[in-house]
Amino acid sequence: MKIKITGKELKITEAINSYVERKLERIDKYFDEGEAEVTLRTEKNQQIAEIYVMANGEKFRAVTENKDMYASIDKDIDILEGQIRKTKTKKEKMMKDASLRTMEVEKDKIAEIKDEIIKTSYYEIKPITPEDAVLKLQERPADNFLTFINVETGKVNVIHKLKDGKNYGLIEPEA
Repeated sequence: MKIKITGKELKITEAINSYVERKLERIDKYFDEGEAEVTLRTEKNQQIAEIYVMANGEKFRAVTENKDMYASIDKDIDILEGQIRKTKTKKEKMMKDASLRTMEVEKDKIAEIKDEIIKTSYYEIKPITPEDAVLKLQERPADNFLTFINVETGKVNVIHKLKDGKNYGLIEPEA
């Protein structure tokens, strides 16, 4: 995470710098890459810490004031962590609900459809011999059939696997 620490009317010491970096590690675990802008300032006898985190297209911001700067930073980190967890949970719930809804709709549609073509596949038909068609079908174990143009007859044929799993059937038109 890229961290930019700015002090207004306050000198950023090495101790404060390392404390902020160590505390932002709690936020960094939620993101692959992110940026944090930390502004620390004093007004009268209040120490104000403002932390702005940008990651994965999301923006999170926390501002707190306390008499102790370290307490302000701690409170900001707690607030940011809560915001991030809430956003993450909300997104996960939306994704889960959306996927469940589409599954239900698809199941309902499939249950209603009967005796209709619900899927069309397109593929290229090449002129080959039935023996070559068997070899091509063996190359594709997931396929159960192959449509081709028989070189010998010039007609469309189908070669398919038989239920025994060892042999093949050839379908050719009459005439």
